[in-house]
Amino acid sequence: MSRISYIDNMAEWASSFHFKYPIKVRFSETDMFGHVNNTVPFTYFEEARIEYFKSIGFMQNWVHNTREEIPVVADLQCDFLEQLFFDDEIDVHVKVARIGNSSVDLHYMGTKEGGVCFTGRGTIVQISKKTGKSVAWTEEMKQKMSAF
Repeated sequence: MSRISYIDNMAEWASSFHFKYPIKVRFSETDMFGHVNNTVPFTYFEEARIEYFKSIGFMQNWVHNTREEIPVVADLQCDFLEQLFFDDEIDVHVKVARIGNSSVDLHYMGTKEGGVCFTGRGTIVQISKKTGKSVAWTEEMKQKMSAF
């Protein structure tokens, strides 16, 4: 396995995830070579990230029409380790790597039958819908993210 810049020790890194979301690979997610297209894990990251944020109570607030804050993706990266195919059942794991003032760095790991298929990382920033400027996390939000 090649070196992944955001992972120092794969075993330690992988064992520190506590949230996962199951996904079954759909036929439409495969390409002409029969494996999952390289753009698809980003959709898996999104699905798992939304479920993670729901589990700590953030998503319900962000989608409420009276809220000014929304999350946006500032950057996103994926490293591919194993091919995936139609009908594979995978788990996409999500964890908080670092909490900033208004941003959070999330790490992702896709596993199939216990083996790592892909890894990823990305930064999410909470912004104001009106101004487009970043909005600081509350202490309660930081605590909820830290607890996971």
